[in-house]
Amino acid sequence: MNPTEDQIYVIIFSTLFLGGLMSTFVIAMVFIHRQRQAQNKQKLEQIKSEHEKTLLNIENEIQQETLTYVGRELHDNIGQLLSLAKLYLGSAKPEKQTEGKETINQVISEVRALSKNLNLDWVESISIEEFISQQLKKIESTGYCNTTLESEFELGELPKDQKLVLIRVIQEILNNAIKHASPDMISVRIWKDENLKKIELKDNGKGFDPSLESSGSGMFNLKKRMETIGGDISITSSPGNGTLIHLLLPN
Repeated sequence: MNPTEDQIYVIIFSTLFLGGLMSTFVIAMVFIHRQRQAQNKQKLEQIKSEHEKTLLNIENEIQQETLTYVGRELHDNIGQLLSLAKLYLGSAKPEKQTEGKETINQVISEVRALSKNLNLDWVESISIEEFISQQLKKIESTGYCNTTLESEFELGELPKDQKLVLIRVIQEILNNAIKHASPDMISVRIWKDENLKKIELKDNGKGFDPSLESSGSGMFNLKKRMETIGGDISITSSPGNGTLIHLLLPN
């Protein structure tokens, strides 16, 4: 064989080798790409599963609280109204019977109001601002402490899943303030920081150390719930200095 033929064989061999190498590289890249796709799909399914689980837990918690509230209202309020109506209607005096009929109408109104609380349809019919206002009015009506609500803009209508999470998180924050902080004032502010929408919840109570494990577990739960809707939560507190919580809402 002459040198020219050797060079031709070298070129052919090199071409075949490089072609095989490129084919192996392409196959490897396709395999890695598909593997990453499978991993990403698995992660998305896991996130979706956690999101659905969180929403289900929140729905169950709200329904349980609603049933407790309904049971208390049936016993303490409607039960007493019915007993009173029975006394009025059993009287021979026309004016007492009239009062009895009015009491029955009041019972009917109370039952209708309670029936709305037996499902979560009310979540779609109420704004976050209205819900916060109702919660603060309930707190203030007990004489526990003073409350204020300031809204710099309207949040607008939110998807039901986001609203459910926010309602439960806000409930838990307010309940924690009542149970543990002993504040004189609870204030809520809805505001914007550039394009970021926030809900600020503040009390002037005892405060606590957020780094402690007992506090951290509750904080972790709230943070996890906010993350399921693309939001976040930050907390600033120390013993004797009250608590300031910011809920960063999803865009």
